[in-house]
Amino acid sequence: MTDFTHDAILDATGLNCPEPVMMLHKHVRELAGGGVLKVIATDPSTRRDIPKFCVFLGHELLGQQEEAGTYLYWIRKKAD
Repeated sequence: MTDFTHDAILDATGLNCPEPVMMLHKHVRELAGGGVLKVIATDPSTRRDIPKFCVFLGHELLGQQEEAGTYLYWIRKKAD
């Protein structure tokens, strides 16, 4: 199991598209530049949406993994 040191957690368990990405956008905005956000989700569409979100907005996807139907992501916010 991979786990990165993180500054904040977004638990989007039980939420379906587009809610996890909408919440992700809000949480990333509140994070300091260079900060790491851990995202916990259960919606399989996040496997597509979160990497695209990072590429589109310039954030770094440090890691992602699936664990028994739960998807974990670690995102480093781009420098302000």
